[in-house]
Order: sequence, then structure tokens, then C-alpha cells
Amino acid sequence: MQALHLLSNHPFQWMPPSSFRRFTPPPFSTRRSSSIMAVAAAPHQLKHQKTHSMPPEKIEIFKSLENWATENVLPLLKPVDKCWQPQDFLPDPKLPMEDFTDQVRALRDRTAELPDEYFVVLVGDMITEDALPTYQTMINTLDGVRDETGASSNPWALWTRGWTAEENRHGDLLRSYLYLSGRVDMRMIGRTVQYLIGAGMDPGTENNPYLGFVYTSFQERATFVSHGNTARLAKEGGDPVLARICGTIASDEKRHENAYGRIVDKLLEVDPTGGMVSIADMMRKKIRMPAHLMYDGQDPHLFEHFSAVAQRMGVYTAEDYADILEFLIERWRLEKLKGLTGEGRRAQEYVCGLAPRIRKLQERADERAKKMEAQGVKFSWIFNKEVL
Repeated sequence: MQALHLLSNHPFQWMPPSSFRRFTPPPFSTRRSSSIMAVAAAPHQLKHQKTHSMPPEKIEIFKSLENWATENVLPLLKPVDKCWQPQDFLPDPKLPMEDFTDQVRALRDRTAELPDEYFVVLVGDMITEDALPTYQTMINTLDGVRDETGASSNPWALWTRGWTAEENRHGDLLRSYLYLSGRVDMRMIGRTVQYLIGAGMDPGTENNPYLGFVYTSFQERATFVSHGNTARLAKEGGDPVLARICGTIASDEKRHENAYGRIVDKLLEVDPTGGMVSIADMMRKKIRMPAHLMYDGQDPHLFEHFSAVAQRMGVYTAEDYADILEFLIERWRLEKLKGLTGEGRRAQEYVCGLAPRIRKLQERADERAKKMEAQGVKFSWIFNKEVL
């Protein structure tokens, strides 16, 4: 936990996902007064938010890419009849009561051996997934690619609705499994989700699809990493079903990451300077996790504390943040990108040199953290039990 606090004093900060969605730097530490927090939909005052930063003429780029999106992005959605559904992993309610009860009892027996810290991270991931209305709303603020009618046949709109529909299963499945486990306080979890959807998110994408697709590329990768690590820990803790659940969700996130990565690939091809400058812009801002305004009505630093537990357990760390950046640099071949203006080359130099700087800062933070005493924090999600 201390490593996270120390790192937060540096210009390169991290936050764990959840994907989202969901979801990287900096821990949420803005103070919110009790009077403001009493209003579910009115958390803290955000900093000045820049809007509509993409030059209007660049909307034509996205219009020109509609056929490309139909052929290269939409195929990464799965037909509904070929998708898994939450019930595939849960006790079967069609069974006779005794058999259904036996399945629930077996689920509880498997989860009984998992530590409280694991449930803090899994709940945080579930809450992030459950705030899906916010993420669809955010994408629909992006100029040139939004769903103008709510049922548009434009390929950008078809992607956003299809992506949302696939992602919606993640929170449903994790919520049901957590409920049946008996290990968590579902009322406090529901309260946190309500606060979070009411609060929204501030990713710094400025209604700009260049920035928006850079953000989603990074976040989908981060959520893939996070769910993959919760799968590993569940398997090690003796719950192969939960491991399969988390691994299946991670697989979805990987496929969605591929879609957003393709879009940025294409933007770098048709507008290399615009794409490169946008990547640098988002990295200077630091990629914020979509749940960075998380609150449960009790802990004003809930996201910071959740992030610290995820870091300590190795579910999502500052090291992962640097790894994702390096992965995207290689995927988009940024070091070899040609046709850049002077501004584009400066952005290229900044982004390609950023990961080693993040790692050095993390090393210093880790060294300082070794000299500090661990702190205990109570989480309402696990009935106010204390974890480090």
C-alpha cells in the first residue's frame, strides 16, 4: 500500500482496472465533503474539463473509415447465439431444490478458502464492470462516432452497442457469483455501484475519438491483465470455477482490446501525427481507471484503498501499467512511425521513452515503501473486515 502512496507523489501514477472496463494511474485522493457526498449523483467537483478538442474537419476521417470499420471492427463482436451467458457458470435453478442447494453449497465451500483481500479486488473489478452505463455514455460523447439516434445503423454505433451488450454480461456474472458466495455485503456493493454511476468518470478524452480510442485500447488491455490475474489467484486458492469465470471475462477483454487497437492502428496510418500526438496527450494525462470516482458512502478514499490492495496482491500494479505501455508501443510500431511533423516526432520521443521512467519511479517508491509500516483498512464490501 505504501508503494502506491509514494508513487502517487510522482507525475506517473497508476490505477488498477477493471476494464472498465474496465479499467491505471493516479489513485483517487480528491477530498469530498460529507454534505456533497450525501447526494448520490453529486460527488466532488472535477477540474476544468476540456471539450470538443478535435478539429471539426477531422470528423470526415471517421466518416471515411465507416466501410473499414464494418469490415475490420464489427467482426470482432460475437453473434449472441455463440456467446456465453452468466447462467452457464452458476448453479442451475431448474434443478430440484435439493440439487440446486447442493450446487450453492459447493460454490460456498470453494470460495471459503479465498482470503478477504481477494474479495476486495474481485468486488472492485465487479463494481467497475457494473458501471457500464457510464462507459457507453462516455463513448457516445465522442465526435464523429457517437450513436446519433440510439439505434443507428452506423458501424461506429453498432460497435458501441455490441461492445456494451457483450460487456454487460461481465458484471452480471461476477455479481451473481459474489452474492451466492456469502462472503460480501451486497447492499454496500449496490450502494457503491449507485454512487459510481451517479458520479460518472473523467477520462480526459475531450469528446475526441482519437483520445477516446487510445484510452479504450489501454483500458481493455488493463482489464484483460486484471481479470487474468484474478483467475490465476482463484485457481491457486482452490476455486476452478471462479478461475474459469475470470479467465473467460479476460478473454472477452482481449478481443475488445484488439478491436480498439485496430482503430488506433488505422488512425496512425491515415493521420500519423494526429494519432501520435493523441497517444502522447493521453499518456501525459495518465490513464485513469473508469472507477476512479468510486465511493461507498463511508470511505472517501475507497478507490485509493482498493488500488493499494490490488497492487499488493499483484492483480494490477505500476509494473503492469508500464508493461501495457510497452505492449502498445510495439503493437502500434510507434518507434518506427514515419511521416510525422515536428510535433509528432516530439510526441513519439516522449511516449517511447516513458515506460523506463515509470519503472524507475516505481523502484524508488518500492524502496521507500520497505521502510514504512503496513496499514490496515476496513472495507464495507466485506462487512468492515480489515485488510492490509
